[in-house]
Amino acid sequence: MATAQQLKALLQSYSEADGEMFVSVALQIAAHEARAGKGKIASEIKKLVDEIKDKQRKSKLGGSVPISRPSGDLAGLLSASYPHTKLTEMILAPEQRKSLELVIWEYRQQAKLHEHGLFARRKLLLVGPPGVGKTMTSWALAGELKLPLFTIQFHSLITKFMGETAAKLFAIFESMQHTRGVYLFDEFDAIGSMRSGSNDVGEIRRVLNSFLQFLEQDESDSIIVAATNLEEMLDEALFRRFDDVIRYRLPEQSDLGDLIANRLASFKINKTQIKRMAVLASGLSHAEICRACDEAAKVAVLNDLSKIDPNDLEHAIEIRLERSQAKK
Repeated sequence: MATAQQLKALLQSYSEADGEMFVSVALQIAAHEARAGKGKIASEIKKLVDEIKDKQRKSKLGGSVPISRPSGDLAGLLSASYPHTKLTEMILAPEQRKSLELVIWEYRQQAKLHEHGLFARRKLLLVGPPGVGKTMTSWALAGELKLPLFTIQFHSLITKFMGETAAKLFAIFESMQHTRGVYLFDEFDAIGSMRSGSNDVGEIRRVLNSFLQFLEQDESDSIIVAATNLEEMLDEALFRRFDDVIRYRLPEQSDLGDLIANRLASFKINKTQIKRMAVLASGLSHAEICRACDEAAKVAVLNDLSKIDPNDLEHAIEIRLERSQAKK
């Protein structure tokens, strides 16, 4: 029978969620039982331990990861969520969809790739204008792969104190090793801007150098997503460090009808009206069109209607077109 000390260690490892220690103590108990002549129970314990180790290995290489809330210093650096967005919910150009499907396919087959010394692509740079789906892509990757999404909080990451930002970056990359997830660096140009810029400061150069070093050395099972609206500002050295660069653009005329129909799928709306609204919405981003659709949907819901009034949708689109023109 297990000693009191072994039982204490077993309970402690369970309390601290220390899987390796739990397995180690369990094997000690199995050995103790074997020495006591209880071969059957020792064999059963060993079999259970092997099953636990196999589950741990599979959990590390694939499957769902329980949500983890950042604590300590990481609490102010990362915000955590568990999106359920799917890739099918996004309107993407064929080349974008193919790239993202490849990321998901390779990630789900990590174990097979590892057996041959190969690695799934998991370091992604997303570039394109605002509102075209870069952030939503990180939601979809997390949703498809059943991973938590950790968004880096730049207002907490970048400080005025020399060396402190790099130390915080190091903590984030350390977290990637211990907590598998999708890590989103949104508005990445905040640290990825060119080191040769005339208005650059030494601290930002050091931060970018640190990021490049951490990114290159990272061997975690986490997916790293960097998104920016300002590709021209990024340092050239960055592009070589990512496994894939996916470029986004404003939706084309052929995409707009699909986007509106997809967003308003739970309401009745005439196909002819969808085509007319798609023509009207030309020049708007994915996000702006989705917001316009949501405005029309809210009017329908509040009036207990199952059908979208095209006048409400047209009005919402026109407002966003006016705002878009005002910014130019």
